[in-house]
Amino acid sequence: MFGEEELVKIHKDRATLISYIITACFGLILARLWYLQVYKGETLHNYSIQNRLRKEVVWAPRGQVFSRDDQLIVDNVPRFDAILTPQFLQEKDDTIERLTKILELEPDAIAKILKKNSNQATYRPIVIKKNISFAEVSKIETQNFDLPGVSVDTFISREYRDKEVGAHLLGYISEISQTQLPKLRDRDNIDYRLGDFIGQFGIEEQLDKYLRGTNGHEFVEVDARGRRKRYINNDNLFKGIEDEKPVSGMNVKLTIDRDMQLAGFNALEGKIGGIVALDIDSGEVLTMVSRPSFDPSQFSRGITSDYWRSLINNKENPLRDRNIQEHFSPGSTFKAITGIAAFEEGIIDENTEVFCNGSYRLGRKVYHCWKKEGHGSTTLVKAIRESCNVYFQKAANRMDIDDIAKYAKAFGFGTRTGISLPREASGLIPTKEWKKKRFGVEWQAGETLSCAIGQSYVLTSTIQLAQAYGAIANGGKIYRPYVVKDIYAPNGDLAKTFTPELLGQIKFKNNKTLKFIREGLYQVVNNPRGTNFYRRGQGIQMAGKTGTAQVRSSSADKVYQKCENMDFDSRHHALFVAFAPYDNPKIAAAAIVEHGCHGGSAAGPVVEAVISTYMKKYQPQMYLDNLEKDKLVRENWVQSLRANPAPKKPSEEPEDE
Repeated sequence: MFGEEELVKIHKDRATLISYIITACFGLILARLWYLQVYKGETLHNYSIQNRLRKEVVWAPRGQVFSRDDQLIVDNVPRFDAILTPQFLQEKDDTIERLTKILELEPDAIAKILKKNSNQATYRPIVIKKNISFAEVSKIETQNFDLPGVSVDTFISREYRDKEVGAHLLGYISEISQTQLPKLRDRDNIDYRLGDFIGQFGIEEQLDKYLRGTNGHEFVEVDARGRRKRYINNDNLFKGIEDEKPVSGMNVKLTIDRDMQLAGFNALEGKIGGIVALDIDSGEVLTMVSRPSFDPSQFSRGITSDYWRSLINNKENPLRDRNIQEHFSPGSTFKAITGIAAFEEGIIDENTEVFCNGSYRLGRKVYHCWKKEGHGSTTLVKAIRESCNVYFQKAANRMDIDDIAKYAKAFGFGTRTGISLPREASGLIPTKEWKKKRFGVEWQAGETLSCAIGQSYVLTSTIQLAQAYGAIANGGKIYRPYVVKDIYAPNGDLAKTFTPELLGQIKFKNNKTLKFIREGLYQVVNNPRGTNFYRRGQGIQMAGKTGTAQVRSSSADKVYQKCENMDFDSRHHALFVAFAPYDNPKIAAAAIVEHGCHGGSAAGPVVEAVISTYMKKYQPQMYLDNLEKDKLVRENWVQSLRANPAPKKPSEEPEDE
């Protein structure tokens, strides 16, 4: 037929084209199969294996913390958390209901947690309940088949051996917050994630980069419902997928002594206050305790809302460190500084006598001594011993406030000590320039009199007082206080050590200045007429100063009212600061008891407890020798009083400032 050959030719060309297309498709399929099976075979095989694996964090233990004598004070213990991975969550309502009953949670508690974390990837586990009990762990593990996506995560929790003792110094760890994430990532160059625990206060915060360690990870085989089947370890089936072991944090040895910490903490029982003790020849912090306190272990376990509210709603502010975060008027403990300033400026000497009748008038204002009937004829040593206000006020009236400020600042007042702990308050030493700038008015002469006895604008802290009296004891050396002695690598090698830092040496114009100031401080404790004689500790040969700091100004008719009869919040703060032993000083300590009324009876025993512990532990022979000295001192003073009877009998307790 006409055109038949042409038609065959057309069909033949189409068949050839189709065959080419089919051949090309088979070629592409074969190429793809070769690419997947041969070229990418091993990689894709690993991917398929990884679908059966779950990568779990292995938390690195934080470094341990030891006291100066190698007693363990901060350790790590296991903690168990119930976690849920949304990726493997099947039969959601049934699983949540079962888990709610096991963990004894509110019906909608888990739903709220899941909603809160709904913006994160479904493969990321979510903590449902922290620090679950062993009973709850057992129930989850035994009902594992009916709880797809639910597992128990083992976490290393921080354990503080002595609970509240020294909590402000040691600090605590807790989960990093959303607002902290970007700041700390930039600061530390570490990829922090929500759920990570970091140091938030005290030593834990300051040494976080040393203590934290590096987390590892391990892979576990899971089924299609996310249930853990086994740890793979070095299984040949999962070749190329390896666990990474965690690296422990570094261990830290502090300068503090645990026994002294306990002594200070127990001595502050039922009181609001703090104590600091320093090695006067190095600046090492031997004791730093504040009360009321808190249990830092609660934070690492996952603090409950009830416990948190009990802390932040407590008007006594248990989260505040009384030793470095708070500042207060030093009261009569500041008289030693005023005495040094007056002696150095030639205003007084060891023989200068001032008559105290109980008050001193300057212009139209009357300034009262704490002792209503006065102290009579008074020299420098007696003025310190019996804490005569009038003596120091009359001396101050012949000086300028800037003269007192010069010596106060030389002893470290009015500026941070530089201790390696966060949030230290600087205190305040006023000057003419400061007042003009702060209030826009000139300095008044009467204000110098108040500042001279540690009242008015003068503000300090216990750590500054301990540092200053340490300098009085060691001849004028000002050391920076420090709390970290050594840092050790996980293998035990010494990684870093800290040494004393001398901030300054006070040069005295008169070589008698410290001699008579020290003599006055010695008599405060060792003379029957001293304000702390009947509360001194035996065998420690302390020299120190009592002090009371007014919380509120009193009207003229209430100046001499009994402190204990005031409302608690209006009562004076009690202070005591001392160094020991007198003839070979080793340690200085300062304590404050808020609203304690009297330095001798409230704060004195706190300092005595700490220094006694130090002497018995580190200077046992000197302690025994001083016991004998104390007997002789007491006998000599009593005989002296009998020969020259005072208005009070030797057996009676002197009035406490």
